[in-house]
Amino acid sequence: MKNYSGFAIAAVLSSLGTSTSLIAADGKDGPVYTDVAQADSDYAYQGEYRGWQRSRPSARSSESVALQVIALGNGKFAASKYYGGLPGEGWFGGTRYELTGEMTGDVVTLRNDDYEVVVDKESAMIMTKDGRRAGELTKVHRISPTMGAAPPAGAIVLFDGTGTDHFKNAKMTDDGLLMAGTETKAGFNSFRLHGEFKLPYKPMARGQGRGNSGFYLQSRYEVQVLDSFGLEGIENECGALYRTKRPDFNMCLPPLQWQTYDIDLTAPKFDEAGKKISNMKISVWHNGVLIHNNAEIPNKTGAGKKEAPTALPTKLQDHGNPVVYRNLWLVPKGNSAGSGKPWVEALPRIEPIPTSQYEPVSFGIGQ
Repeated sequence: MKNYSGFAIAAVLSSLGTSTSLIAADGKDGPVYTDVAQADSDYAYQGEYRGWQRSRPSARSSESVALQVIALGNGKFAASKYYGGLPGEGWFGGTRYELTGEMTGDVVTLRNDDYEVVVDKESAMIMTKDGRRAGELTKVHRISPTMGAAPPAGAIVLFDGTGTDHFKNAKMTDDGLLMAGTETKAGFNSFRLHGEFKLPYKPMARGQGRGNSGFYLQSRYEVQVLDSFGLEGIENECGALYRTKRPDFNMCLPPLQWQTYDIDLTAPKFDEAGKKISNMKISVWHNGVLIHNNAEIPNKTGAGKKEAPTALPTKLQDHGNPVVYRNLWLVPKGNSAGSGKPWVEALPRIEPIPTSQYEPVSFGIGQ
């Protein structure tokens, strides 16, 4: 994959065994962290903040506002600011406002033409250019409402941490996670898939070097996996159907936080002569929020295999990044595919499972 950025301010800027540990390391794109406890000091400032802002001194001008702060290495930062709330939680596309800044002392100061935002590890304050306090935000740690979803009746449990029997040449970490760089032994036609993934933290990396992997459905259609936290969400960023269709908006959470994909794929149909008579259709929920709504895809994506009636394996793509997976299960669909409730709404409503020391803040299923 080419090293596209998609984020305007970014320019400012084999294992020998079957069990492997993932640790902090220096790679060609700078340090690579797979554990919050090992992350650099910048990581504590990265994340999501939400609160209020008053564009004028009057309380009547108060509105919801949110911020996603991105660590870029060596004390440099960028941020995206959203009016209405965080992506998938008040903001569902539209204008995002970019800020850049750096760490000074124990705070990060971000600026654009209109505002200055001072961020500490748990809160942020918005200031106008003339020094008026215009808003306050609090750091939040969101967890997908489908995190930990149990496989329903009829599901094929591909990976639950106990073994890799359903995958070819698969490797696990010492703590029972599936490493990228494998594919299912079986091929599947139309199906519904739940998967959970965690991206490494690579503050110095840019574009496709920042935690690259992907769900390569049927070995033909890639739902991109990448650290695209706070970015625009273009055709080669997280949630995209690679090089084909961008997500309706970017639902990527920060690296080192577990995330979910819930995917409903209806395979293309072919007549007896092998001629395609209907395109593939796909819905994708990223962290419980719909980002592709029954999208019709006319061809394979990227370097995928040529479309054909034959069912092929699904891959967890390897691009040399320590992306890990867990709780992978799949429900094959029959001739009645597409009937009944939408996929994520049909999942059992569960309490989100905390994946760090933070208490979970859940956000709604669907949109």
